[in-house]
Amino acid sequence: MTHGRVNPSQTLEDQGMVGLGTVYYNLLEPALIEQALKRNEGELGQGGTFLVSTGKFTGRSPKDKHVVRTPDVADKIWWDANAEMSPEGFENLHADMLEHMKGKDYFVQDLYGGADPTLRLDVRMVTELAWHSLFIRHMLRRPAREELDSFHPEFTIINCPSFKADPARHSCRSETVIALNFEQKLILIGGTEYAGENKKSVFTLLNYILPDKGVMPMHCSANHAPDNPVDTAIFFGLSGTGKTTLSADESRVLIGDDEHGWSERGTFNFEGGCYAKTIGLDPEAEPEIYATTSKFGTVIENMVYDPETRDLDFDDDSLTPNMRCAYPLSYISNASETSLGGHPKNIIMLTCDAFGVLPPISRLTPAQAMYHFLSGFTSKMAGTERGVTEPQPAFSTCFGAPFMPRRPEEYGQILRDKIAKHGATCWLVNTGWTGGAYGTGHRMPIKATRNLLTAALDGSLNDATFRKDPNFGFEVPVTVHDVDATLLDPRSTWGDKAAYDAQARKLVEMFAENFEQYLAYIDEDVKAVAIGGVA
Repeated sequence: MTHGRVNPSQTLEDQGMVGLGTVYYNLLEPALIEQALKRNEGELGQGGTFLVSTGKFTGRSPKDKHVVRTPDVADKIWWDANAEMSPEGFENLHADMLEHMKGKDYFVQDLYGGADPTLRLDVRMVTELAWHSLFIRHMLRRPAREELDSFHPEFTIINCPSFKADPARHSCRSETVIALNFEQKLILIGGTEYAGENKKSVFTLLNYILPDKGVMPMHCSANHAPDNPVDTAIFFGLSGTGKTTLSADESRVLIGDDEHGWSERGTFNFEGGCYAKTIGLDPEAEPEIYATTSKFGTVIENMVYDPETRDLDFDDDSLTPNMRCAYPLSYISNASETSLGGHPKNIIMLTCDAFGVLPPISRLTPAQAMYHFLSGFTSKMAGTERGVTEPQPAFSTCFGAPFMPRRPEEYGQILRDKIAKHGATCWLVNTGWTGGAYGTGHRMPIKATRNLLTAALDGSLNDATFRKDPNFGFEVPVTVHDVDATLLDPRSTWGDKAAYDAQARKLVEMFAENFEQYLAYIDEDVKAVAIGGVA
C-alpha cells in the first residue's frame, strides 16, 4: 500500500525494495508529525514542535562510516581518512537490509541537495522513522509538488535504525554502519537514530561529486549584505565553533548555516534548513534561533523538557551537550529566498581554541589561509561525536575531515584558485577560550566576536593598526571599536604569562607536527608558512 505523491515510474519497488508494508511518499509536515506521534517516536511540544530522543547515539559515529572500494573511486578516495568497505561486504549489507525491511512501513522524501538548479543533486531519502523524514525534509531543499511527478533520484539513502550490521559479514566495524557506494549511487545507514547522519551523508556525496565540476564544497555558513549579494561572507568551522550563531546576523541576509558550494556563479546553499545547537541558547543573544524552538514542525532533538508543560531546559545537558533543533530556513526572518550569494568577499575560518592561545581575530595572507584551511584546527566540542565529553584539541582538515572523501589538498587548491580569481580577505576567528585554557579561562564573549566580525565585514577593520603575532605570524588588530583591547592580545589575558608562553609553544608544535603530512603536496609559499612559522 502507498500514500502520497511520487513519480509512478520511480517507486521503491522499481528500486528493488519489495515486500514492504505501507510506503508514505513525500508527506508534508503535519502528516509526518501525525505518523511520528502514532508510532510513539516522540511527543508534541509547544507550538507544534516535535520532541525526540535518539537513544544512545546523540552524535555522529564517524568511525562507522565506510566508502565502498569500487574501481571507479579507488584512486580518488582519501583512504587515510575514509574507512573502506569491500564490494562483497556491501552487497551482503544491502541484501540483508532489504530483507530486514520487509513488512515494515517506510517514509520517502524526494529532495534536492543544492540551491543552484544547474548543480543540485536529486536525492531520495528512505527512512524507517517518520520523524527522520520530517528532519530531512527540513534540511534539504524541497521540490514544488508538481516536480515530484517527474522526480528521478540520482542517489538513494536508506536509513534503518533497527537494522544491526554484522562486522564479519558486512566488512564494517560494528553494528552501526554508514556505507557509501558511489558506483551504485546508494548509501545505507543502520544501527543509529541520530538524524545528523542523514544530512552529513548528502554533504559527503556533494563533496565527492562537485570538485569534478569545478565547484568548491564547503563546511561553512554564509550570509550577505542586505540588497547586495555581491558582499557575501562565508564562515568555515566544525560543529561548536559558531557557524550557525554567527551567520544568523540580523543585519545581514542568511544564505545558510552549514554547507555551501562556490561555483563560477558564486555561493549557493546545499540545504533548505538549519540544524542548530541549543545548549545555553540565549533569547537575547540569538533571538531568531531561539524563536524556532516553539515553531510548528521544528524537530527538538535530545533536549530535557518538563513533561507537563513541555517547557524546554536549555541548560540541562544530561542527555547530551549536543542537543539540537532542526527547522526550515524560512523560520529565520532574514533568510535569503534563493539561498544564493555572490563570490565571497570575506572568508572567516572559525576555530574553538581550548588552549586559550589564539587571538579573537587575525588577518591571513593567502598562504596563511591555505595553511590554516588544511590544518583545520579546533577543539571538538562535547557531544558532537560519541565519546567526546569535554573539548578536545583536534585538527580536521578543510574544517570538515569526516565529510571529505577526496584528499584535502584537492579542496585546498580549488579554494586557493577561487580566492586568487575573485579576491577575498581571509580571517581566522577564535570563538574558544581566553584568559586561560579550558578549565581555567572562559569562552570568548560572543558580543566581542560579533563586533569584530562586523568590523571585518564592513571593511573598517582593514584600516586598523595591526601587530604581527609572535607565534603564528598572522596580523592581529591592536584596537577595535567597542572591543576590549586586552582581548586582542591573548597573552595579556592570562595571569601567568609564562604559562601562556608554554601553552603557545605547545600549540605551535602541534600545528607543525600535524602539517608534516601535507608538505609533499603544497606550494612553496605555503610550505614557507609551515616551516618558517612566524617568518
